[in-house]
Amino acid sequence: MKFSQPLFLLLLSGFFLQIMGCKNQEKDFGEEEIFALDSTILSVSVIASNLNVPWDIAWGPDESIFMTEQSGTISRINVRTGEKQQLLNIPEVWRKRTSGLLGMALHPDMKNHPFVFVDYTTRKGKDSVIYTKLVRYNYENDTLTNARVLMEIEGAQSHNGSRLAFSKDGKLLWATGDLQKKGYAQDSTNLFGKILRINIDGSVPSDNPIKGSFVYAWGFRNMQGLAVAGNGNIFTSEHGDALEDELNLIKPLQNYGWPEIEGFHDQAQEKAIAEKYARTEPVKSWTPTIAPAGIDLFESIEIPEWQNSIMLTTLKGKALRVLQLGKDGQTIAADRVYLEGKYGRLRDVCVSPSGDIYISTSNQDWNPSPGFPKETDDRILRVRKIRTSKKEAADLNKLASLQKKQPAGLLLYNQYCASCHKENGLGVEGTFPPLQGAKKVLGNKNDLAGIILNGLPGPGMVKDKKYEQNMPAFNFLTDLEVAEIATYIRSSWGNNSTAVNVADIKKVRK
Repeated sequence: MKFSQPLFLLLLSGFFLQIMGCKNQEKDFGEEEIFALDSTILSVSVIASNLNVPWDIAWGPDESIFMTEQSGTISRINVRTGEKQQLLNIPEVWRKRTSGLLGMALHPDMKNHPFVFVDYTTRKGKDSVIYTKLVRYNYENDTLTNARVLMEIEGAQSHNGSRLAFSKDGKLLWATGDLQKKGYAQDSTNLFGKILRINIDGSVPSDNPIKGSFVYAWGFRNMQGLAVAGNGNIFTSEHGDALEDELNLIKPLQNYGWPEIEGFHDQAQEKAIAEKYARTEPVKSWTPTIAPAGIDLFESIEIPEWQNSIMLTTLKGKALRVLQLGKDGQTIAADRVYLEGKYGRLRDVCVSPSGDIYISTSNQDWNPSPGFPKETDDRILRVRKIRTSKKEAADLNKLASLQKKQPAGLLLYNQYCASCHKENGLGVEGTFPPLQGAKKVLGNKNDLAGIILNGLPGPGMVKDKKYEQNMPAFNFLTDLEVAEIATYIRSSWGNNSTAVNVADIKKVRK
């Protein structure tokens, strides 16, 4: 068949328009699930997979997400196509447990200040001393260049904190951990267990609350989330010890209590300390702990049920929590849980200008949950509004209406013990000891009761192997709760020892 030249050119131009149109079209990522809120239908899609612990994700230029992977790479992901483009590999990153390439923040005015800030751990010197570096890079021509070290401080295998964010007045905020060192968080003259406020050139702002110091607020254990609201309010999420994970509203010169006070001032000793010395309570606390991680503000009208909320990812809780802010923008009016257990540990979250929510999983890290990592972990999920009926959403997601009844001991074990010792009781090699066949588990029942109540210092030997992590005391639990946990441990995973009762716990507690 022959075409006239005008017709041929018309068809050819149409073909190229179609090609160009396809190039700019969004990839169909499919839907993992669909669920309904009051009046909004949301879908969950996977836009990137096979990642190595995407620790921090941040909205960047050109419809993209910037991402740090704990192993040492910084990449950009096109959210329309899922294409991953590596921007930088940092060979000196040292990763063990929760150290590695961690926090990241993009300057809010990338056009005039094309800066990307990250912090990571490294080792150097003949003694291989661990350091944490805060580094600024220039973003140009699809790469990161001109590394400028703004700060270098002590680091550790864990409790490095790490989150970065920008305040409304253009200052860099850095949430640091206490490095698990006694006295660090309460010492306002050092930089650990703190919120630091920094100029973008690494200098101390002249209007910082302590003249000549980076310290903005202190008294923190290990912050894992940091975000700034549209009105300038600064929020952090923080890991507690055995109880009381926290969400804090950060104010200058405030002391948030760790380690003297954990969570709300609700114990006699804590109340006495708070009355004598000014201490600031969290706006929200969780017991049992959920291991809160990354946070971001959702202020879009796209999902009206979630407007004016804090998005919070959790590791132990394996869920996205939506914390509805009160009218004052400072209190929590509601705490709702979504995606629980479906995608494993969730490390970070960011919200796009259009109201789409992106979540990174953390199943390739040092402490995966049973059943994870999946073949395609780690992944970045997208939660967004779609247009479909509630009936269709319900048909696609038939949820069980009744949860199977579980023994109290199992429920308590999962709440307080499973994140370390695992649901199968095998623990984590070199860190958390196994409970299967352990002498102090199977022997005198007072031994296990005493460990639960009083904790154990680390390191220690179990079944001829060394385990580093110390265990906190759980003496805040009731005698019945401790007895149920101990009985469950002594009768599970092939363990076959006698039950522990309330009278046994009372005797040990004395």
